[in-house]
Amino acid sequence: MFYFLQIDSLQQAAGTVAAAAEKISMWSLLQKGGWIMYPLYGLLVAAIFVFVERLMAIRKASRIEPNFMNIIRDNIMSGNVQAARNLAKNTNNPVARMIDKGIQRIGKPLDAIEKSMENVGKLEMYSMERNLNILSLIAGIAPMFGFLGTIVGMVQLFYGIASTGEYTLNTIAGGIYTKMITSATGLIIGLIAYVGHNFLSTQIDKTANKMEAASAEFIDILQEPTR
Repeated sequence: MFYFLQIDSLQQAAGTVAAAAEKISMWSLLQKGGWIMYPLYGLLVAAIFVFVERLMAIRKASRIEPNFMNIIRDNIMSGNVQAARNLAKNTNNPVARMIDKGIQRIGKPLDAIEKSMENVGKLEMYSMERNLNILSLIAGIAPMFGFLGTIVGMVQLFYGIASTGEYTLNTIAGGIYTKMITSATGLIIGLIAYVGHNFLSTQIDKTANKMEAASAEFIDILQEPTR
């Protein structure tokens, strides 16, 4: 009889634990993080906004028609510089703007042409990298906010224990796991921002390689004999 009572008690305890686990949702856990969660939410929204905005801008900048440089070559080689200029001027991407500057400098020394195109390239790179440092900043400060929330929570927990004298294991464990939520959230947000920053930097590097290749090809075109 005693054996069956023990089994029944264990089943009831397991059922209570399972019911409590089912009641715990992600939102309720996040709410237990306290006021420090609101700055973390703000950092997450800012990271997502900057990532999406920069991703769209970089993808737009990296779109280059496969035949763009071939058409530029054909126009320049045939002496129709104005047609090449019109094509570059009416194409909205960094490569076209850089080539347009080079076409404007045709007739000057190659060094001057390369320098002008290089200056345009630097401006285009700056435009693509705009606001990218925000992701780097979020990747650095989000974990710090999380740790700050944990420290504040621990101070509050132990101050409450010292004031009330209640230091049961459940009270301490519950307070600690609740305050660790801020650390976990901060680390996750920091990781998201870090990955986003590196991904966008890689896309910018790919576009920069396209610009360098187009610049080198344009200089080669200028050194070829006209038809």
